[in-house]
Amino acid sequence: MSDVQNTSGLEAIPPHRTFDGGDLDCGSGLILMIRENMLAVPVGGVLEMRSREPTVGDELPPWCRLSGHEYLGRLPGDGCTRYFLRRGEAASGQNAAGEEDALAEDKRRAREYEWRLRVRSAGHAKSTVYCRNFSWELGQNASFEEKDLRPSAVEAVLGALGSALGSGFAGECARAGLEIDDIELTVRGRLHNILAHLGLEPGDPSFAAIEVKCFASTMEDEGKVREVWERAAARSPVAATLTKAVQLTLKLAVV
Repeated sequence: MSDVQNTSGLEAIPPHRTFDGGDLDCGSGLILMIRENMLAVPVGGVLEMRSREPTVGDELPPWCRLSGHEYLGRLPGDGCTRYFLRRGEAASGQNAAGEEDALAEDKRRAREYEWRLRVRSAGHAKSTVYCRNFSWELGQNASFEEKDLRPSAVEAVLGALGSALGSGFAGECARAGLEIDDIELTVRGRLHNILAHLGLEPGDPSFAAIEVKCFASTMEDEGKVREVWERAAARSPVAATLTKAVQLTLKLAVV
């Protein structure tokens, strides 16, 4: 059965608060945002959450049942889905203070979260990385070849940076209501001394410079797009970490 049983009824509900969850799913911070915004809604009031992530439709109703809120349904929006939640008393009869305590506990767990990976190396230039339900193979630390069986560890670092910036930028644009037709990034990296890594001479094997250029195809105001790009870069853990260690240049071209 569809969760939109009375579309006209939902259209008639005036939400006390509306926020855009962008393309976050419930496991990547959306629940924290829902809790934060729900505290600004009175008990019995309605929160409208807009999302572009399709898995939210399956995950939101059971979360509402567990947290003591009422899931009212969803409506199609402009490039998103609009979800309606009615604030109830917190689960297990807790009061508003209990709801704030639950949010504080969620934030504490988020701050203390630790990512864990396992790596097995078998044979020459092959390591398999295991993380959650994923696994992927990497080759040498660095390679000059045009073709290899597996990407190098250096390429994995640069790829992680580009992916983090691209996904983060797309998410920030969605939350800001900016329509972006296409996002493409080029990433270039240079080491201080690759020969030091190879053991051919003493020196510094670390990255000397990394440059990322993002091409965004959009008709939106360029100034707003640049503000969102800068915000995404500042919020990227990969970019923020590399900025402390290497000359990292980030550029944006709006086309």
